[in-house]
Amino acid sequence: MIEVLGVDNVLHAVGDFRKAKDFYGTRLGLPLKFEVREAGIALYRLGSEEAGLLTRVQTIGAPRVWLEVPDARAAARELGLEATEINTGWVVEVDDPWGNVIGFTDYVNRPELGRRR
Repeated sequence: MIEVLGVDNVLHAVGDFRKAKDFYGTRLGLPLKFEVREAGIALYRLGSEEAGLLTRVQTIGAPRVWLEVPDARAAARELGLEATEINTGWVVEVDDPWGNVIGFTDYVNRPELGRRR
């Protein structure tokens, strides 16, 4: 069984960085946590939660929900998949039967950013 510590981030694919910033930041009023303009990424705060809404310029696709787990590589093994290393640790994504994407990510490379167990 995969142990979920909480929601990591909700990820939305967007077609235009500037339009997305206008919609999410200006129209919806979500505070910007950080942006990486050259990568087309912006992360918005969702209240007092550490989890946020991440937008990324890419081919439009299904929204993703990433859940924080203690060990994404163990989750990948349990799912029969391979994890991918990212800046903060590891992630594995799986599609549910309807095409929704669920990711399992950890903070083994940046433990100070992860949840305390």
